[in-house]
Amino acid sequence: MRSLKSFVMVLAIALVGGIFIRSFEHLSQAKTAPTAERYRLDASESKFIAHALRGGLLWFKGHDHLVAASQFSGEAEITPDSITPASLRLAVKTESMRETNSVFTDQQKQIIDKELREIVLLPAKYPEIVFLSTDVKGKSLGNGQYDLKIGGDLTLNGVTRRIVIPAQVTLTGDDLKARGKFSITRSDYKVKATSAVHGLIRVRNKIEFTFDIVGHKY
Repeated sequence: MRSLKSFVMVLAIALVGGIFIRSFEHLSQAKTAPTAERYRLDASESKFIAHALRGGLLWFKGHDHLVAASQFSGEAEITPDSITPASLRLAVKTESMRETNSVFTDQQKQIIDKELREIVLLPAKYPEIVFLSTDVKGKSLGNGQYDLKIGGDLTLNGVTRRIVIPAQVTLTGDDLKARGKFSITRSDYKVKATSAVHGLIRVRNKIEFTFDIVGHKY
C-alpha cells in the first residue's frame, strides 16, 4: 500500500514537473520570438508618381505624363532579420494626383488635371487608390537593408487585381525607406486615357508607378 502511494506521489511530481518545464519552454520561446516593427508612412517626405508614356494629340503630343500624388497614408510592418511578419497598406487620395512634368505650362497642367478628375481618375466616385499586401517575400542584405517582393491587391477605379511590387527597403534608426517601381495595364482597371472631345490625355496601355516612401516608427 505504501509502495502504491509512493508511486502515485512520484507520478504526480513528474507530471507537475513536466507541465512546469513545458510552460517555461513556451515562455522562453515567446520572449525570443521576433517582433515586427511598425511604421507610419509620411507623405510629406515621400514620392509616389505615375508615369504615363506619351500617345496624345495636339500640343500634348511628344510628352510623357508624370502624375504625382501629394496625399496618401498607410502603414508598413517588417520584422528585422526574419522579414516576416511583414505587411503594407497604402491609400492614395485620387483628388491629390496632379501633372508635374515640367515640359507643360501651368495652363496645360490645369487642363490635364481637369481631365484627370473628370475623365480618368473620377475622385468623386473613387476617392482612393488602395494597396493591401497579402504576402511579403525576400531576403535580408544586411545592415538593415532588404530586397522584397510584396504581393497584394491593388484597387483602382473600383477594380481589384493582384500585383507584386518589388521594393528595396532600408531601416535606419526609427525610419523606414522603401524604393521601387511596378507597372499595371490600364485597361485591366478600366481607366480611360482620353477625352472623346479633346483627346488630350491619350497614353499607352502600360502605366509605370515609381515610389520613394518614408515611414516613421510608432
